Amino acid sequence: MSCYKIYLKPKKEESLLRFHPWVFSGAIQTMDQKLEEGALVEVYSSDNRFLAIGHYQIGSIAVRVLSFKRRPIDHQFWVDKIHSAYQLRCVLGLANTPNNNTYRLIHGEGDFLPGLVIDIYANTAVMQAHSVGMHMCRMEIAAALKEVMRDELQNIYYKSETTLPYKAGLNSENGYLLGHDIDDIAIENGLKFRVDWQKGQKTGFFVDQRENRKLLEQYAKGRSVLNMFCYTGGFSFYAMRGGAKLVHSVDSSAKAISLTNKNVELNFPGDPRHEAYAEDAFKYLEQMGSNYDLIILDPPAFAKHKDVLRNALQGYRKLNAIAFEKIKPGGILFTFSCSQVVSKENFRLAVFSAAAQSKRNVRILHQLTQPADHPVNIYHPEGEYLKGLVLYVE
Repeated sequence: MSCYKIYLKPKKEESLLRFHPWVFSGAIQTMDQKLEEGALVEVYSSDNRFLAIGHYQIGSIAVRVLSFKRRPIDHQFWVDKIHSAYQLRCVLGLANTPNNNTYRLIHGEGDFLPGLVIDIYANTAVMQAHSVGMHMCRMEIAAALKEVMRDELQNIYYKSETTLPYKAGLNSENGYLLGHDIDDIAIENGLKFRVDWQKGQKTGFFVDQRENRKLLEQYAKGRSVLNMFCYTGGFSFYAMRGGAKLVHSVDSSAKAISLTNKNVELNFPGDPRHEAYAEDAFKYLEQMGSNYDLIILDPPAFAKHKDVLRNALQGYRKLNAIAFEKIKPGGILFTFSCSQVVSKENFRLAVFSAAAQSKRNVRILHQLTQPADHPVNIYHPEGEYLKGLVLYVE
């Protein structure tokens, strides 16, 4: 792939000198007229100093940096980056262990590969491109991935139809780059679940809640549990293993509820403690009585961009206010936001406002974030997207 050049405006190189992996379009002075979306581009300061190499894309984030050193972006580059990420997962005790075969291998900027996500489910990798450049490199990435993981990896499913910019006109189709359709049973902390990477949300499962689900298990004994926005039921079967008295799973998607029931059956066949409902979350919360003393609120991202931040914060306030109103005295609330544009401070303020509205005594037991296989690049604090609070409500 040929490499083009971009020159920045004077004094616009400061963020790159601090190793921030993005170049914004407003910082660019000049660029090659032949530059196409997804191309490799070298970034230079206004006084002609080399700064970085990365993928060019039309939009606010014009360049996603792959390297701050001048080096070829070739097969060895991809092998080195994937191998480094894999070694970290081995250190974390996630890769190639009998009790856990499900984890995030590549987490975009957190693994110094902006625009790329790879999740591992048993012998299958699900790859997702969030930039045109990563989409164009998908076959090279797949080859490097197989070289690093060898026999551990049998299938690579590419799933980027909904994550690539629609204006790029790529006509990307989801499908297997390696192997074929297989019904793997994924294992997380000893619990089994089916993953629908072809039709499910994200890569098929929310891997980022693994440690928070494990924490919930410790609080579940003897409690009546409500898992809102349950998706495929992750929190539900951790609650059941933790000794919950009953567990109700709620999601607006009938397909998600079907998968939740299958996952509960995989782990607790015939267990009468679990019931699932395909219903709107706000409607269910408003109509339910004070039946639960452990509630999980893990909604989809209320805000995907800053323009809707105010509405998103109102949504979090409303959602948590109903939970505070309905939860039994001595209840525990696990509440989350996965919106990157919602800061920790904004989220806490929304939850605190809801608590004040309820006039109940509320204490913070834990402040939660994403797990270690979703690392945050220290030079890219925006990568800290998952916020959570565990609250004790008197």
